[in-house]
Amino acid sequence: MRWVAPTERDDANHALEKRLWDAADQFRANSGLKAGQYSTPVLGLIFLRFAEARFRQVRAKLEKTEVSSRRRGSRIDDPGAYHAERVLYLTPNARFDYLLELPEGRNVGKAVNDAMADIEKHNSQWLAGVLPRTYQNFTGTLLKELLKKVSEIPVSLDFDAFGRIYEYFLGQFARTEGQKGGEFYTPAPIVRLMVEILEPFHGRILDPACGSGGMFVQSARFVAEHKKNPASELSIFGVEKTDETGRLARMNLAVHGLEGDIRHGGEVNSYYDDPHKAVGAFDFALANPPFNVNAVDKDRLKDAVGPGRRFPFGLPRTDNANYLWIQLFYSSLNDKGRAAFVMANSASDARSSEMELRKQLIQSRAVDAVVAVGPNMFYTVTLPCTLWFLDRGKKKTPRADQVLFVDARHIYRQIDRAHRDWTEAQIGFLANLVRLYRGEEPDFTLGGDEAKVKLIECFSPSPVSAGEGRGEGKKDVALRAAEPSARYLGVRYRDILGLCRAASMKEIEAQGWSLNPGRYVGVASGEEVSDEEFKEKLETLNEELETLNVRARELELTIAKNIADILEE
Repeated sequence: MRWVAPTERDDANHALEKRLWDAADQFRANSGLKAGQYSTPVLGLIFLRFAEARFRQVRAKLEKTEVSSRRRGSRIDDPGAYHAERVLYLTPNARFDYLLELPEGRNVGKAVNDAMADIEKHNSQWLAGVLPRTYQNFTGTLLKELLKKVSEIPVSLDFDAFGRIYEYFLGQFARTEGQKGGEFYTPAPIVRLMVEILEPFHGRILDPACGSGGMFVQSARFVAEHKKNPASELSIFGVEKTDETGRLARMNLAVHGLEGDIRHGGEVNSYYDDPHKAVGAFDFALANPPFNVNAVDKDRLKDAVGPGRRFPFGLPRTDNANYLWIQLFYSSLNDKGRAAFVMANSASDARSSEMELRKQLIQSRAVDAVVAVGPNMFYTVTLPCTLWFLDRGKKKTPRADQVLFVDARHIYRQIDRAHRDWTEAQIGFLANLVRLYRGEEPDFTLGGDEAKVKLIECFSPSPVSAGEGRGEGKKDVALRAAEPSARYLGVRYRDILGLCRAASMKEIEAQGWSLNPGRYVGVASGEEVSDEEFKEKLETLNEELETLNVRARELELTIAKNIADILEE
């Protein structure tokens, strides 16, 4: 199925984001600083602007309450009054306007460093050791220009809009920092689809490779969009190997009014360490782990192998950590837990010991759905990837012996020559496709009428496309899409060539326990194979050939040794 959405015109918020970024990037070009030296301090200033906006709102409410109340003692300058509202308390010298109005000649870098230290001091439960204090690297003139530019963010912006600006800057810095940027940022549309399919309404959520915390932020947004308070519905736990990135994650949570237990830096490493005692402890796991990592010391993992442990299916013999990550996600879930994670395409078809591990995972009935994602969706790599979805509770459902495969490689919006993403309607459509397969009610909170119309077009019992069934006109589709309840949409899941297929356990076994959607979904009539798909297939075949060649050489050596032993007797 091909659905290429038009590039949309900028709305007011996006125009503001772009204007701020263009100015900040120009300042960086004139500063002599590297992107890595520049990114965290700039994010710190955006963080401070947002913190002050929320601080002002609560302060105004406290002032109003004090005027109308006869209670003794003012709470206007009581940090506890702000913390009760999940808002950071700011002393006078840590407020954005104070810094903006510093007179010429003052050491602005020292003043901002002092402000950050003061914020940490009075809000240590969230921010101890987190905020940047490297503003002395900036000249006073550059820092004043940055403060002025960030002050253009209106304090009247709502909670979500501020968060989007922060995320926009995270994404732009990821692009400018190249491969290093890819280590801390997963594009928001990818995460939104993962979250929509995962549906983390309530519970404990883990990301053992949490980067800058985007998985948590999107989970919180999902909860908020369904009219609940994410701070009270979600308990957040993360692990991040890189200390600086872990601080970014904690700052990102604070920007969004969230708190979590993020372990980062030092010697913490998710392969060897389990700081959250994760086995069987979580309702949800979400992650974009590093792909194809080698040189993991497997001797250090031996005590964590076996049923009820971190690596229940065993260790791969190959020098590749993909199936270590996959088992960490699986083992962290409770009996009804769900996981969503990004994975290299090669893991879907990997042979030898990895195939044996994948076979055990599939036979556990926990693999719920696999979605193929096209190229150019990530900032730092062009190759396609795959989204895996696990559900430990699936084995007690009618779909226990099935896995849903979705090919979303031809669904995208081209945002520039080198990058693609998904629109909200496309994300909503894909998520509701999975909901139909699960027998759940569609949810159009994300995607609205456009996603609803597309779902009707594809999954009506009488499809509307030409030559299928009796067909229904656009007028009929529009009338059904206007129904107030999804119960009346008249849609049900069905396999669609080139888009989706629910494959049985026998079919998967016949395919060598492959979880590659392309093996099951097929190609729709008239659909051409793109250069990217050909390259991907060729790479997969080459990888299989390399694996067979290695195995052949091992057998050759074994045979030669056996013959030599026989001749010596």
